[in-house]
Amino acid sequence: MALNIWIIYAITVLGLSLTPGPNGLLAMTHGAMYGAKKALWTITGGVVGFTALIALSMFGLGALLQASSHALLVLKIGGGLYLVWLGIQLWRAPALHMSMQENKGSARGSSLFRAGLLTAIANPKVILFYGAFLPQFIDMQRSLLTQFLIMTATFAGMEFVVECLLARLAHQIRPWLERGEKLFNRSCGTLFVLAGAALPIIK
Repeated sequence: MALNIWIIYAITVLGLSLTPGPNGLLAMTHGAMYGAKKALWTITGGVVGFTALIALSMFGLGALLQASSHALLVLKIGGGLYLVWLGIQLWRAPALHMSMQENKGSARGSSLFRAGLLTAIANPKVILFYGAFLPQFIDMQRSLLTQFLIMTATFAGMEFVVECLLARLAHQIRPWLERGEKLFNRSCGTLFVLAGAALPIIK
């Protein structure tokens, strides 16, 4: 991949990472609830999920989904239901006035990793987006595998850094969030439910 193309790609990816989305919201929520260090499990799960989606797009699943509206609808409904379920769990989560130590013990790393992973892959429209976005930066005269590795590593790195910053920010402003008791959890939970409900009907 030529350097000038990579720079444009990296800037674009940074803009995408800074755009509010379910994984960034989840990283921020877990950062506030469990601490920035524990939220690394969530963030890593999300990055693995995004990497898998990029791989699927590169291997043509995006084209398959575009050709089969039925398959896309099934995936959209499944992803929407998961986001709704996640939102309900956040709504019912204990208020943030719990001690940090108590919150840390209330979730295992594996469950946080799974939440990040499933949130990343819950939206099949991401696959379609990657299927349309990534080819814009591919040079057919160069090694496709090398370009795939570079683009994947760039995206994963950008997403990881941005979500870490969100988790740390949420942890730093935790005292202000605590004043609203369950308001933070319920606000985030509501956003997940709305996203999950809208996912199957967005074209």
